[in-house]
Amino acid sequence: MSWLFGYKKPVSDLPSQGSGGGSESSSSSSKNDGTEKPSSTDGNSKAYAGRESIYKFDSSALERAAQAAKELERSKYANQAFDVVKMQEQTKQLEIQKQMQEYSQHDEEIRFKHQLQLNEEKRRMMNDETHHQNERAKFQDQLARKRMQDQAAEKARLHDQELRRQEDSVRKQEEMKQRSIEYAEQVRHQYEMKRLEAELKGKAQIERENREIYLEQIKLKAEEQRKTILESIKTAGTVVGSGITSLLENPSKVLMATGGITLLALGVYSARGATQTAVKYLDSRLGKPSLIRETSRTTLLTALRSPVKTIRFHFFSKAEDSLKGVVLDPALESRLREIAIATRFTKRNYGLFRNLLMHGPPGTGKTLFAKKLAAHSGLDYAIMTGGDVAPLGREAVTA
Repeated sequence: MSWLFGYKKPVSDLPSQGSGGGSESSSSSSKNDGTEKPSSTDGNSKAYAGRESIYKFDSSALERAAQAAKELERSKYANQAFDVVKMQEQTKQLEIQKQMQEYSQHDEEIRFKHQLQLNEEKRRMMNDETHHQNERAKFQDQLARKRMQDQAAEKARLHDQELRRQEDSVRKQEEMKQRSIEYAEQVRHQYEMKRLEAELKGKAQIERENREIYLEQIKLKAEEQRKTILESIKTAGTVVGSGITSLLENPSKVLMATGGITLLALGVYSARGATQTAVKYLDSRLGKPSLIRETSRTTLLTALRSPVKTIRFHFFSKAEDSLKGVVLDPALESRLREIAIATRFTKRNYGLFRNLLMHGPPGTGKTLFAKKLAAHSGLDYAIMTGGDVAPLGREAVTA
């Protein structure tokens, strides 16, 4: 509707009088109001740009506006036109409110950013203050550590000085004590030497004075010993002579004495021989290793240790397969079975046995087959090891 006030020329001439013309004018005015409002805004901005535009105001615009208002009032679309204008005004108000909200939101964002900057600045200042405080505390700690180290070094120096002073004092005391001891030892030694010298002089004087008395005492002791020895010889000769005389006078005593001496000599020689024999037996049993490590022959010790097993073995045992539990090659198993049967019949018929040599690596069943062969044939077995026989050398060979 800006053209009504003379800011912009209308697109077409005013409609003619009548209802139809009024409707067309109202519709055209509504269209112009809806589409060319920004142009009126631009016209207003241009009109207020300078003073010259104000003096160019067209008065005929008011007449056209009044005429258009009358036509609009007489038109049947007047209410709709006013509604459209009202809606346009409301839309404009909403746009203005939206712009105001955008401006306020932008203002809030600016204030928020400003607050963030202030907070960041405060945080930076706090960090700087904390850093300065840490540096100050570190420097103070270093100063305190250095002061403590200096104090510790000073204490150590004073302690070392005190120790050296005490050591010097102790050393001086020890030296004085050592000199005192040496002087006391020297005095005591001199006293002892003088005392010994006096004692020796006194003893020498006494011996010189009592020399004749000592010689007389020695002579008396020698005379008494000689008399004692002579008396002992006389007594022994008398006893031996009387014994020999009594033996010669009684022949039965001579025989008894001879028999006693003979029995005594025989007992001595018998005891010595028995002792030598026992020593040899113990040496042979204890000094040499046992050559038989395992045997099936029952000894008295074995029978006493397990009598039930011994009775069961000798009276209730049955001949079993000689190769039971032995895993062998089929050809070798057949050969060993023939040997077992031949050995059993040789034992039963009291024939001459043949020697059998088995060789092979450990764990192949040689010892197990020998045990089974002995049990199958009714023979005893004895297990020996070459390591026990070899150290004996020639002593291992018997006739």
